[in-house]
Amino acid sequence: QVQLVESGGGLVKAGGSLRLSCAASGRTFSRHAMGWFRQAPGKEREFVTAISWSGGNPYYADSVKGRFTISRDNAKNTVYLQMNSLKPEDTAVYYCTAGFLSVMASAYNYWGQGTLVTVSS
Repeated sequence: QVQLVESGGGLVKAGGSLRLSCAASGRTFSRHAMGWFRQAPGKEREFVTAISWSGGNPYYADSVKGRFTISRDNAKNTVYLQMNSLKPEDTAVYYCTAGFLSVMASAYNYWGQGTLVTVSS
């Protein structure tokens, strides 16, 4: 069992940066791939980025490639999402998730409660 708690969301101006953190409980954290999804108001949840259990093979949605960076620290049971050059269209609730490395939400078994990121123009 893995429990996930996100933090670091907030209000930022376009062009600014935020770093989201996701703290995981449970001894199996390092066995899971980790991902971030987001859901904007009135839209479906969409894939943002994911990283393998070892920290390798990160991949990104085209919409965030070159601006967002995912990383993990298995010693701290934490995964991070560094978001730079933020745009108003990045506004969404961001969810941390653990499971099998995939762009599909259905591949992930565990989800956090979400943290809101608002980017003002």
